[in-house]
Amino acid sequence: MEDKCLFKRMQDGDEKAFKKLFLKYYASLCEYASQYIRDTEAEELVEDLMLFLWENRGEIVITTAIKSYLFIATKNRCLNAIKKNIYHEQVHSLIYEKLKDQFEDPDYYIVNELSNKIEIAIAKLPEKYRETFELSRFGEQTNAEIAKQLDVSIKTVEYRITQSLKFLRVELKEYITCLLFLI
Repeated sequence: MEDKCLFKRMQDGDEKAFKKLFLKYYASLCEYASQYIRDTEAEELVEDLMLFLWENRGEIVITTAIKSYLFIATKNRCLNAIKKNIYHEQVHSLIYEKLKDQFEDPDYYIVNELSNKIEIAIAKLPEKYRETFELSRFGEQTNAEIAKQLDVSIKTVEYRITQSLKFLRVELKEYITCLLFLI
């Protein structure tokens, strides 16, 4: 069956059409993604993409071929994952440099706990807020670049980042003193 027809049926809520699209492209998208990131991450990334496609089927408008859209979306998600991994490595290096002389100190272990709490708190953000926040903080992009990439206004980007920071302050309130100590 033609992809556009399957996609249209999927947009109308047809789970079988979604399953056909999923099965048709899953393996090749995983293979493609594994050229950028590890196989296990690639599978999860493709599953997340397909879940996003299903959950947002009513809002998604695809003007190109479905296959092209899926491969481009996979590539973009891979590149974002790479940026995120690079950022995490930079943060861990920075923390290590600040604390390398204190490894014998029990406070060193707070850093690992704090890093985990920050990652958990960020993961709790709504998807669009999290994506905007990560592009801003981890991707080191300007608000204008993020707005262009996400096809939203700069004010929307600013609002999402502000709301994300408010949420993170609440989620991490018991760790604020630790954060201040590290800075």
